Amino acid sequence: MAPLNWFVADFMRLFLLLSGLLLSVASAAQPVPVTLNQPDDGYRGIWYFIGPGRDRPLKTEYAYKYSGGLATYPANHHPFAVYAPAVQKTFFCYGGASKKLKMSLLHEVGYFDHRTGLVSRPTIVLDKGTDDAHDNPVLNIDRQGYIWLFSTSHGTDRPSLTHRSRVPYDITAFDRIAATRQSGDSTVPPVAVPFDNFSYLQSHYLPGQGFLHLMTHYDRGVLKYGANKARRTIGYISSPDGVHWSALRDIAAIEEGHYQTSNQQGATVGTAFNMHPNTEKGAGLDYRTNLYYIETPDFGQSWQTADGKPIDLPLRDTQNKALVKDYRSLGLNVYISDVAHDRRGNPAILYITSDGPDPGPANGPYTWHVAHWTGKTWVIHTVTTSDHNYDAGSLYCEADGTWRIIGPTGTGPQAYNTGGELSVWISRDAGQHWQQQSALTKNSPRNHSYPRRPVNAQAGFYAFWADGHGRQPSASSLYFSTRAGDVFRLPGVVRESVAKPERVRK
Repeated sequence: MAPLNWFVADFMRLFLLLSGLLLSVASAAQPVPVTLNQPDDGYRGIWYFIGPGRDRPLKTEYAYKYSGGLATYPANHHPFAVYAPAVQKTFFCYGGASKKLKMSLLHEVGYFDHRTGLVSRPTIVLDKGTDDAHDNPVLNIDRQGYIWLFSTSHGTDRPSLTHRSRVPYDITAFDRIAATRQSGDSTVPPVAVPFDNFSYLQSHYLPGQGFLHLMTHYDRGVLKYGANKARRTIGYISSPDGVHWSALRDIAAIEEGHYQTSNQQGATVGTAFNMHPNTEKGAGLDYRTNLYYIETPDFGQSWQTADGKPIDLPLRDTQNKALVKDYRSLGLNVYISDVAHDRRGNPAILYITSDGPDPGPANGPYTWHVAHWTGKTWVIHTVTTSDHNYDAGSLYCEADGTWRIIGPTGTGPQAYNTGGELSVWISRDAGQHWQQQSALTKNSPRNHSYPRRPVNAQAGFYAFWADGHGRQPSASSLYFSTRAGDVFRLPGVVRESVAKPERVRK
């Protein structure tokens, strides 16, 4: 290489290294949380709210844009629970509540033992130093049985962290991993910088290849309207070992950005996402709309639409080959709950549409849909309605052809607030027709929200969620249900290393 080229390459390498360090400093504006590895004395979920502004609740009876027991929030975090067949345990994480006068978010891990029917005492891995449930953790397990906890951040004000269990299939102690990512492109030799900032994380583990993560990063100074706004750019990043990560590659950067939700089926990872309009009137994040889907069959090496046609990333135009349904032209908001795959590997997307972002009947109906790729075309079926934009549920495409939705479609004690009473909906014709099979919860004092589907979900621990009051701070319990519909509450007091869950409904 000519001396000038060597100089340019070295200069760019130094520039990228400094840029990465500056980003690391920015993301560590608050102190890095200390790894605690402390046993907790019971299961307590975080209570959290968001108004139009964090400290400016809505001037309506509904109080907040969304609120409640959000220990398993948001839908863009995945997974919260993973079944490990080697030990017949479902390991799970959640956003726990500290006992401080000013509540703080604890990143906690527990497990359910399918052989005994008992749950572990939860382990507090760290105190995130905020009450923001957007910082809830994500959990995954590698092929050696090590449990990984990825501590997300909401934006760049707080650091993100990676921890790995000290012993396979054991939650007693976790060690912090000094993860790095590559910064650079194909024309500049890459530089390793700290991988300490990620938001809205979805972790997928492919045996023999490693981790493929889908995530959000924040870009400023790129929008046509609102230079100080941050665009939520969605991307992906991979690692063979959880320590050394590739460069972050963008999936889409349309107008003000996106929320994405993804699922893994075999070697394929598919993601569904919406977009935020960037208009002169400042529509912004609240007016999320449109529905898109793409997938990668080869660990992020290439991306394609549902019909297998290659697609170039990042996507920048609202009208593109990934578009499933144009809801912008209909003036509807889109809130994506879950992505699943049918027995043939075709994607199905569970989402809600509404007339606007504010809670209450004025923006209804809050309509639940399933968009299904049949192998030839996208078809969209209506399931039911509920009373809130953030009434998120989980979609199960089971081996016998049964499709199941578990979600808060029943009106809860705090109507028109996040969550409600949980119901089970069944379809036996690939989502075309749905019937409510049962109500998992009834006569509850608080709304139930964000029931989550474990990876490789087993009948004994089929959904995992929390409850909380919709209009004022409250205690929050954690629950799980069986596939048969039995509901258990995780014990609020755990005195031994294991405890028996409390059956609350059969």
